[in-house]
Amino acid sequence: MSSLVKTILVTGGAGFIGSNFIPYFLKTHKEYNVVNLDALTYAGNLNNLKEVEDDARYTFVKGDICDRVFVETLFEKYDFFGVVHFAAESHVDNSISGPEAFIHTNINGTFTVLDVARKNWIKAPFETVEGKEKNRFLHVSTDEVYGTLGETGLFTENTAYAPNSPYSASKAGSDLLVRSYFHTYGLNVITTNCSNNYGPKQHKEKLIPTIIRKALAGEPIPIYGDGKNIRDWLYVLDHAKGIDLAFHKGKTGETYNIGGRNERVNNQIANTICELLDLKNPRTDHKSYKEQLTFVKDRAGHDRRYAIDATKIENELGWKAEENFESGIKKTIDWYLHVSG
Repeated sequence: MSSLVKTILVTGGAGFIGSNFIPYFLKTHKEYNVVNLDALTYAGNLNNLKEVEDDARYTFVKGDICDRVFVETLFEKYDFFGVVHFAAESHVDNSISGPEAFIHTNINGTFTVLDVARKNWIKAPFETVEGKEKNRFLHVSTDEVYGTLGETGLFTENTAYAPNSPYSASKAGSDLLVRSYFHTYGLNVITTNCSNNYGPKQHKEKLIPTIIRKALAGEPIPIYGDGKNIRDWLYVLDHAKGIDLAFHKGKTGETYNIGGRNERVNNQIANTICELLDLKNPRTDHKSYKEQLTFVKDRAGHDRRYAIDATKIENELGWKAEENFESGIKKTIDWYLHVSG
């Protein structure tokens, strides 16, 4: 890799959001190299990065963010200008059945990468190593740290944390670690909290891929509880663009909420997907995919409603979601139909 360009570390880049961010970042910023560190656990898939695997500015390294010695050797080798930290266990159901992995990766892993960055960039509290003044750590988090909303209101950057699952609690813990490194050491950090992402390359267990996958397989499409839980949906490429903006233009120590302003009830999501599949890939018996919809026992501690107020990143950094749900879901379904055959 050329020393004339800056190199950033992307953790968890083989996951859903990271694997959409990396190709976008490399295409948009010719002045950067990207090193992707991923342990390739169940949610990481190198097939998600086929379009950049031969790019001379891209390097994949398999490893665990909790392995401090390994992370330190990467910092020594590549002299990272920045970190974009995606790596996390993120499936709520899995955090209910096996919370330990979430504490390990989301809290211990974040601490490890954060602390190695501090050791490399900060020589004493609020005293930066010469030449490292602009080095930045961007931490990607979730709106789930804020808990649940009633029928009205939106999450802002000032909303109190009230996580309700082991997953969201572990992410809240990691957010607070990042905050503490800014206030204690003066580390140049940014945190982004996003609403529910959807789009190409998402892991098959998540809601929208599950609906599409089960529909196409002719299987029952499971909908939790009464299907009336509400989420604010953000197209993944819009999220990638927001992270890029926050990394380059965000104010040190700040948090930016990134949301699509696309609130939908889960039942609406399922019905919309079924209607689009009826048009794009009709069942052989000409019946609607809606006939496969099945209500199942609700998830434990299932938050009722999430919705983000993205005013801060819109006004301060000029970000705006380019996709609405109707346009984004069509692109998503087309991608799944293409990869499924």
